[in-house]
Formats: sequence, C-alpha cells, structure tokens
Amino acid sequence: MNASAGTGVFVLSLMSIPICYLFNSLIYNNSAEAFFFAGCATVIILAISARFMLKKKAPTDPLFYVYAVYAFLSVVNLIIGLEQDNIIDGFVTFYLKEADPHINTAHGHMISYWDGCVHYLMYLLMIAAITWGDSYRAIGLYWVGSFLMRAIVYILGNAVGKYGTEIGPLFFLHMLYISVSVWACFRIFSQPSTQDVQLTSIQEAQRTSLLRRPLDLMFIIYLVPALAFCVFRGLVVLDCPSKWCQAYTQQYEPYLKDPSAYPKVQMLVSLLYSGPYYIITLYGLLVPGCEWMLDLTFVHSGALAQAQFSHIGASLHTRTPFSYRVPAGSQTVFLMVNMLYALVPQALCYRCSNRPDFFLRPSPDKKSE
Repeated sequence: MNASAGTGVFVLSLMSIPICYLFNSLIYNNSAEAFFFAGCATVIILAISARFMLKKKAPTDPLFYVYAVYAFLSVVNLIIGLEQDNIIDGFVTFYLKEADPHINTAHGHMISYWDGCVHYLMYLLMIAAITWGDSYRAIGLYWVGSFLMRAIVYILGNAVGKYGTEIGPLFFLHMLYISVSVWACFRIFSQPSTQDVQLTSIQEAQRTSLLRRPLDLMFIIYLVPALAFCVFRGLVVLDCPSKWCQAYTQQYEPYLKDPSAYPKVQMLVSLLYSGPYYIITLYGLLVPGCEWMLDLTFVHSGALAQAQFSHIGASLHTRTPFSYRVPAGSQTVFLMVNMLYALVPQALCYRCSNRPDFFLRPSPDKKSE
C-alpha cells in the first residue's frame, strides 16, 4: 500500500483549521444545537471526502479510520487551547462560550494542548504504520496509557469538582469518544507482539546478576522513593492531618487543593495505579522472564507523561487561581521533582523496549533449536 492514504488523512486533519473558522463565523449568533449539527455535518463531509480519497486502496484496519477522525479532532483541540490563551481568535469563540465550563479550566487547557500535539503525533505515526503495513503496537500501548489517564481524570473530575452540577449535552457526546477509544484499546492489546530475540541472548541476559546490570539497579533505587512520593501525594489530597502534608501543600503544591478536583482525582488514580505498578516493576526487574513488563511499561509511561504534563502545566497556568499556583520561590524544586518523576518512567520504557532479553521467555521453537 502506498502512502497516499496517510497523506490524505494529514491533509484532512489540517482542514479543521478553515472549517472551524467558517463554522464559527456562520453560527456565532446561533444556539448550541446549531453548533452540534454543524459539527455532525463536518464529520459527515470529511468521512465522504476520505472515502473518495481512499477508494482505490482503502486500509482494512478499522483503527485507521478511527485515528483519522481523532487526528482531525486533535487539531481542533489545539485550536481550542490556542484560542483559550488568546494566541488566536475567531476560530472556536462560540464553542468556548457554549461548551461545558470544564474546558476553560487550567486542566482543560493542558489536555487540549496534549491532545493537539502529542496525541496528534501518535495518530499520524499509527496511521503511517497502518498505511505501510508495519506494526504500531508499541505506539498504540503508549497512547492507551495516555488516553486512559486523561479520560479517567477528566470524567471523574467533572463529576466531583465544582462544575459537577453543570454537565451539559456535550459531555455525553464526549462519552461516545470514550466508548470508541476503549474499543480501540482492546484492538491494540489484541495485536501480536513483534519481539524477536535469539535464545542465546535471552539466556545470557537472564544469567546476568543485578550488580552487573547497573541501569536496572538505578531503576530499582528510583522506584522506592517514587512509590513513597506517589503514596505521599495521595495522602495529601485525602486531607492527611500530618504537618509534613500540610507544609508540602502550602509551600510546593497548593494546586492539589484546587476546587476543580482534577488534581485530587489525578493523585488518587496515581495512588491506585502507579503505586501497585512500582511494586510489581521491582519484581519484574529482579526476576527474569516477566514478559508483561514490556506492555506495562509502555502503558504506564504514557499515562504518567500525560498526567505530569497536565499537572505541571495546570499548577503554573494563569487560569489557576493565584492562591493555588506554585509559589515563585518553590518553582525550581517543584519542576525538578515533577520532571524527574515524569522522565524516569520514559527511560525505563525505552530500556525495556530496546533490550527486552531479560524479560522474555524462550519459546518452544527456540528451545528445540
């Protein structure tokens, strides 16, 4: 299959820019219902256009079409983020006035930028892989983690935060996106792994002691304080009366007490998700043959990257009330700790995918050879 299909999706995604400007101009003085029907008409027009462009050699993988639509929506989300920060104007003005108020929070800003940049890049990479017949399971697993963290925090934050009583019809339209994305997650997990390592490499790697694997030793040393930090922030958002928790909130991360509830939900999700992950990852780095480490590190690194991007950005964003922003004198420590907490899992993910020998089990075919 040639690259025309992927190129067509890229061009169609960029069409969202003039389409947003056009529809904003047409329905600026109309109701939210008009905006809804205009959006549906846009999706139908794009679907028909894509069908004509892909008529000769249409990809058979249904996720190609899902990611094509998501790429279009990602550019729309980037436009939303830019207009919210007054960098551009006149593209989604009506939507920002009529949409659910959650989108105008600092957390809503950050997920707009994340979806418009990082998710957009992942969609294009997966579309290119589908077009060329390559495997996209690794990128897909990273997207799964990022999507799940974004969706869980956003939905629960909307429900329990200060805007919980202002959920509108657009929120339920968002649930359709969640349902399709969950189906896509299962499709990605069902794809076969493409790891192919020689038996001798696996045996040699698994005979190597921990002291002769200094990088793994460093990761193990990191996981202990990372687990403690994860549990500590979970206790902070649960209103632990400890003086340490109160001092940390006041001096370093007052955003954890923001009434929007997004940081509270995010820390609780991390406590319940990242906490057990750190424990079983310690086991996986010590005991050879834990094949689940390869998939788990991709999912977790994607989730933590999205979570930390949103948390760091929202903690410093001007949309966050001044009393909940990181104090100027503590910003250096805040950034160093949170950046380290976000980047080390990415390095661990790279280590597991680049040198998976230690985590693989010899297949029967390799044993017979």
